[in-house]
Amino acid sequence: MTTDESGSGSPGLEPRAGAPNPDGAEPVADHGRETEDAAANFDLPRREPGANLPPQPFFAPPATAAPGHGAISGPAWPADTLVQPAERRGPRTGFLIALGLAIALVAALAGGLVGGFIGAHRASTGAVTRQVYNPGPTPAAVTRRPPTSVAGIAARIVPSVVMIKVNGGTGTGSGFIINGGYIITNNHVVTLDGQVKRAKLQVVFNGGQTTQAKLVGTDPFSDIAVIQPQGIRDLIPVQLGNSDSVVVGDPVIAVGSPLGLAGTVTSGIVSALNRPVQAGDQPGNASQAYIDAIQTDAPINPGNSGGPLVSAQGQVVGVNSAIATLGGGSIGNGGQSGSIGLGFAIPINQVRRVAQQLIQTGKAVHPVIGAVIDMSYTGNGARIANSGTRSQPPILPGGPAAKAGLRAGDVIVAFGGKPINSPDELIVAIRSHQPGDKVRISYRRGASRHTVTLTLGSASSS
Repeated sequence: MTTDESGSGSPGLEPRAGAPNPDGAEPVADHGRETEDAAANFDLPRREPGANLPPQPFFAPPATAAPGHGAISGPAWPADTLVQPAERRGPRTGFLIALGLAIALVAALAGGLVGGFIGAHRASTGAVTRQVYNPGPTPAAVTRRPPTSVAGIAARIVPSVVMIKVNGGTGTGSGFIINGGYIITNNHVVTLDGQVKRAKLQVVFNGGQTTQAKLVGTDPFSDIAVIQPQGIRDLIPVQLGNSDSVVVGDPVIAVGSPLGLAGTVTSGIVSALNRPVQAGDQPGNASQAYIDAIQTDAPINPGNSGGPLVSAQGQVVGVNSAIATLGGGSIGNGGQSGSIGLGFAIPINQVRRVAQQLIQTGKAVHPVIGAVIDMSYTGNGARIANSGTRSQPPILPGGPAAKAGLRAGDVIVAFGGKPINSPDELIVAIRSHQPGDKVRISYRRGASRHTVTLTLGSASSS
């Protein structure tokens, strides 16, 4: 896992091959055969949904032509059998009848050709003749979308999402504006996965404007940071939602700057809830960020870190912080991995509490049980370490766990009514509460099982 596309001339009509000529000359050769079926082969412009295209003309079908060069099919009858005379006529009368029939035939063929020339014309270069498509007028642009559509939500959210450049572009991430002109992002974005404590920060707004930003506060335990752009006023804040109301299957969109592509919008659904995920790029460190994450299949890539996960109501319900990789494990969006449809966001209710503390005091406090957890334990549950770390005993004297009667080696199997299957799950469960909360804990000691009530203590992020 990781934390976090001609010729010149004018169109005209020519007599069809095989048509009688009024002057008695030989039938005219067929020079424009290609135009015969123009109406039949002409493609109507596609009508896009919602487009206001003008009514399309009716294309008359071409006159039925016989095989060959447009002559009438059937046997070549003598001229005097075309009309059965009621009485004998003189030579002049017969000539007029034949002439009238010839004119009628030419008119019928010309009418078919006119229908074929509607919407297309013939461009000739020497002996080459081809059809030239006339696309018609361009439909009027549609600028408004329903406010609950992805496009409608994006139109409201994108102006409030920024790109964050760290140390001149050594690292990039995303963030979003909240009330008061502050910007929420990830701790691992502004510290380059914990490698830099006081990095130079630059904010790039959606319109391309850039400014320097100062660090207000960071919290490595929740992977949240707050920064403040300098010299910019009247910023548009997002609307924060309620992550407790999110359910699996809800549509969501992710906004950010993946791979430096600012203002990128992707969409998907909530795939799962309460996923224990470690953000940042320092696995195995119990003080690092373990989040009770919202899982989504909305594509999230390196650079999306710190950007908002938004509900169908246009409210921010999470902060995009991690992605899964085929290599396994959980590392920050700063890693060189692409989306495989498994992204994770910190629930906004947790973010809201941390951000408020960082703005008010510059640091955040978190709930603790006062015990060291053995992160190497692979059995079912989370085991309290048998030995301490950094001169700290496995059970803090006078701490919450000590007061509840827990001992080194006890295996916690349930916390606040939720089953605990791993050390990660226990840390996530603890940090989903607040200091002072009373929580029921079930644990194994040897072959026996016990349940006690524990009051959570607090620890500062600094």
